[in-house]
Amino acid sequence: MSDSTPAAPVVLDVWCELQCPDCHHALTDVHALRARYGDRLDVRLRHFPLEKHKHAYAAAQAAEEAAEQGKDWPYIEAVLARTDELGRTGEPLLIEVARELGLDAEEFDTALIDGRHMLMVDADQAEGKAIGVTGTPTYVIGGETLDGSRNQDGLRERIEEIADRLLAEQA
Repeated sequence: MSDSTPAAPVVLDVWCELQCPDCHHALTDVHALRARYGDRLDVRLRHFPLEKHKHAYAAAQAAEEAAEQGKDWPYIEAVLARTDELGRTGEPLLIEVARELGLDAEEFDTALIDGRHMLMVDADQAEGKAIGVTGTPTYVIGGETLDGSRNQDGLRERIEEIADRLLAEQA
């Protein structure tokens, strides 16, 4: 590799669902990891809506619409900050958050009706199941799966150990 070619970022997949209070708490770790690694860590949200949360599937589709409109993480974080409210009000909250962020709320409404993002959500969920994801949040980095659905203690440190090792191997 030439010196002018930047190393590819390490990928951290975060299997998450937007009605999950544990995923909201996991944002603290995501923020810390982003602050520490910047562009060297590519944090990707992967959808894993759980059946016990009846609005999680719609929220995943709405997050995909937010990504199309250029505000995926701001939308994801805004919805995760209101998991209780999402549980009570459902899709109207998803549209309200879009409006608050200056997104095209009518397009969100249409996307939820026509299901244009269902295949992406289904594909993520199928891939998660195939690699053994059973709950959220679950992190996958460097081929290792770290389940945070029961306990998140020490997970950020473990992710940092793996990321540091992978980045050192690239140097």
